[in-house]
Amino acid sequence: MSAALRMTVPMEVGICCADLDALQAFYTDIMGLTLVNRVSVPADKAQATGLTRHGYEVARLQTSYGERIKLLQPAAAPQAAARGGAILDRQGATYLTFIVRDLPGVVRDLQARGVAFDSAPAPMEVRPGTWLAFFRDPEGNVLELVEYDDPAAYRPDLAGAER
Repeated sequence: MSAALRMTVPMEVGICCADLDALQAFYTDIMGLTLVNRVSVPADKAQATGLTRHGYEVARLQTSYGERIKLLQPAAAPQAAARGGAILDRQGATYLTFIVRDLPGVVRDLQARGVAFDSAPAPMEVRPGTWLAFFRDPEGNVLELVEYDDPAAYRPDLAGAER
């Protein structure tokens, strides 16, 4: 890795949203992430960063493995992006991947909580030893669950780091 990008903590992802309360509830109550904090950023600071001309509120959520998702709601509603359709039908398509154990159990638990899966069947084996299931959060952001029969073969750099 180049010295220009030497990570000091796990990666964080930001999601611009229209309803912070609803997404925070989904990611904490349904997905099981933990709320770290929630803060408001005034317009002058938000504009200086290039995020928005208006202020915004951000909720920081953490996975059990230490990654964080930042949900950001600008004071002025964001423009709705095209949602739905096949995931890769547009350039720049993004989704979050959660690598888990017991994917069938996770899928059953999420379905019991009202989550509908795009993948059919969910989970499905896409290549030997790799299982996945796609679904969407309440604002249409795509989420992927993956289970590897041999996680160490997929990520040998993390040998011994399994939690």
